[in-house]
Amino acid sequence: MAAPYLLVEERDALVTLTMNRPEKRNPLSVAMMTEMVETLKAIGRRSDLRAVILAGAGSAFSAGHDLGELRGRDIAFYRHVFDLCSHLMQTVQAIPQPVIARVQGIATAAGCQLVASSDVAIASESAAFATPGVRIGLFCSTPMVALARAVGRKRAMEMLLTGEPIDAKTAAEWGLVNRVVPAAELVSAADHLARRIADASPLTVTMGKQAFYAQIDLDQARAYDYAKEVMSLNAMAADAQEGIGAFLEKRKPVWCGR
Repeated sequence: MAAPYLLVEERDALVTLTMNRPEKRNPLSVAMMTEMVETLKAIGRRSDLRAVILAGAGSAFSAGHDLGELRGRDIAFYRHVFDLCSHLMQTVQAIPQPVIARVQGIATAAGCQLVASSDVAIASESAAFATPGVRIGLFCSTPMVALARAVGRKRAMEMLLTGEPIDAKTAAEWGLVNRVVPAAELVSAADHLARRIADASPLTVTMGKQAFYAQIDLDQARAYDYAKEVMSLNAMAADAQEGIGAFLEKRKPVWCGR
């Protein structure tokens, strides 16, 4: 899965995708987003890979769209860019494997959107997050979708209307990231979380991730109707029966992925 704009590293059941344009703070250009979508979809088709870590090379996670691409273009191009970006964010959530954002430095605009779209996120103490499009006359409307779902309406609107960055501690308090660690511990913390996820039944993780996004925007009654059916089907799976048996017998489960 070699890719010019991405560094792809496989270790055991984990794969790390590193956006590799550090000289431009890893912009989500058309080429970068296209490569990310294709690579994520390829990962999604592989049962041997159990978790994905998204990272950025250099001092930044991602500064968002490549503004050089957004100057003086026609409406068809802009629609293509933002459609591709939306497709990328939806692909992150659609693949079976959980996706962990590993954030160092800045994550702004569509880069912040990528963090908000990831299943979980770990940030270094030096990380900062912003949706600063309003400052240049281009409101962060597509980042708004993921951001509002992660931090809530009022906090999202503050970020969107002011463009002011929030630090990593605030991002954790607001729910944009799961936890904050010292920079020296960022890689090991993300790896530990990914390996913890990879320890679980792959079938169960896949069913759980799909169910989470399917129910999240339903009203409570419909969410429960959907979730109880998913859980009933999950209980019938061989891995669920193995896990229950292993717990009762005080042994480590052996997953078969069925």
